Amino acid sequence: MEIKNIKEFEKASKKLQKDTLKIALALLFLIGAALLALIFGQANSKGLLLIFAAVIGGYMAMNIGANDVSNNVGPAVGSKAISMGGAILIAAICEMLGAIIAGGEVVSTIKGRIVSPEFINDAHVFINVMLASLLSGALWLHVATLIGAPVSTSHSVVGGIMGAGMAAAGMAAVNWHFLSGIVASWVISPLMGALIAMFFLMLIKKTIAYKEDKKSAALKVVPYLVALMSLTFSWYLMIKVLKRLYAVGFEIQLACGCILALLIFILFKRFVLKKAPQLENSHESINELFNVPLIFAAALLSFAHGANDVANAIGP
Repeated sequence: MEIKNIKEFEKASKKLQKDTLKIALALLFLIGAALLALIFGQANSKGLLLIFAAVIGGYMAMNIGANDVSNNVGPAVGSKAISMGGAILIAAICEMLGAIIAGGEVVSTIKGRIVSPEFINDAHVFINVMLASLLSGALWLHVATLIGAPVSTSHSVVGGIMGAGMAAAGMAAVNWHFLSGIVASWVISPLMGALIAMFFLMLIKKTIAYKEDKKSAALKVVPYLVALMSLTFSWYLMIKVLKRLYAVGFEIQLACGCILALLIFILFKRFVLKKAPQLENSHESINELFNVPLIFAAALLSFAHGANDVANAIGP
């Protein structure tokens, strides 16, 4: 056997070992989901159905992670602000926190507001509708991930629930008025995201990139951008979490957000000033100041994703 063929064989063997390990980990995860369902569902008369639902939900969750996590950590990894391993660790922690702290409302929407339960009197039929939508969404996500297509898990699950609901009880079972609002958000969200991204790109170019003294400009502007991110996220967190514990008004929410943003501004300003002597007046050097905001943004996106898309795996 030629040396070239031996190297190709070794390369193929290593790839096979990695693929085998991935499959083994996936199977262990699904077995773990089934065991947890078995333990906590012992007193449930529909124990086997609960185990089946847990396995499908676990399969859906894996596909969500495989397809959607790239949306959260892709920019940070692509810019080399953080390694892939570090990004996945941050995403895992923040996704979990988002699901636990702020995931309840979207779960309620998925499980009962797209298809009206009163149109499906038989509980077994309603359960089958939800399981069918979950499995169809998971299979489509798996196919999309295999071909490298970034698709929306929400589109997949909402479409699955709508289709299964119509098949079970006709078009009247679908809450069309509510669904129209969801569909509108699918159109508005990317447009708003594009407009906001355009605004911030123009702002960064005008205040930093096009300046002769890029270093001084960046030292002034970047802390304000980080403070704005902090204000937005803290405000979002208070709206999602505080209202469950204690009802506070808009003014208090805004004041708390501003205080936190000010603290983050002071801390990041110190970090920037400490790093300033190492920087040069060039695009490549200035880009280092955006590493921390990129990692911060990846964490915030992961939290929001956990709060929103966890419903796609457990809502049905």
